Amino acid sequence: MTSPFPPLSTGSGPADSVLDLAPVVPVVVLDDAADAVPLARALVAGGLPAIEVTLRTPAALDAIRAIAEGVPEAVVGAGTVIAPGQVADAVAAGARFLVSPGWTDGLLEAMRASGVPFLPGVSTTSEVVALLERGVREMKFFPAEAAGGTAYLKSLAGPLPQARFCPTGGIGPDSAPAYLALPNVGCVGGSWMLPKEAVAAGDWRRVEALARAAAELGRTGTGR
Repeated sequence: MTSPFPPLSTGSGPADSVLDLAPVVPVVVLDDAADAVPLARALVAGGLPAIEVTLRTPAALDAIRAIAEGVPEAVVGAGTVIAPGQVADAVAAGARFLVSPGWTDGLLEAMRASGVPFLPGVSTTSEVVALLERGVREMKFFPAEAAGGTAYLKSLAGPLPQARFCPTGGIGPDSAPAYLALPNVGCVGGSWMLPKEAVAAGDWRRVEALARAAAELGRTGTGR
């Protein structure tokens, strides 16, 4: 299926993969879709154009739609995709990539048929092998810290070098550089640049500053 969206790209140029858009993908939970556009603008201004809006709240699809329409320089995706029906809804709202905390064959089939890039979630070696068997090489590693962290991913790099990951779950500014230094990690996901009190207060300058610091982790931590 041909994607109805243009190739993934940011202000730095085209990217072949969600994993290559930015060193950190903000994981966004919004209760009010009115916050979506100013939040996305702050993240993009700070150097984090790939934005994962999780489908955990009733406002999520409206937030994705608002970002897709109002912040064209952002690459907005849908996270916490756990059912095939959510795939169509997210893509219709404007999601340009999909992220799931885990996967089933039915969910994988729906994500593959959507025409947009996707990162199915894994936390075990068997799940990684099963996805490689199905032709999927890019995955979300979740919950990263609880599932073994950098030591686990480093152990996977030897026998399964073809698999690449976006670790998410419990990662912060102190631990992110160690993940980004691994050869099988393209980016990390996190929400530390989105403090609840800053979002609630509409303190977008603080969000932008934290996003800028997060974007720098990829340069200082990996030499990118």
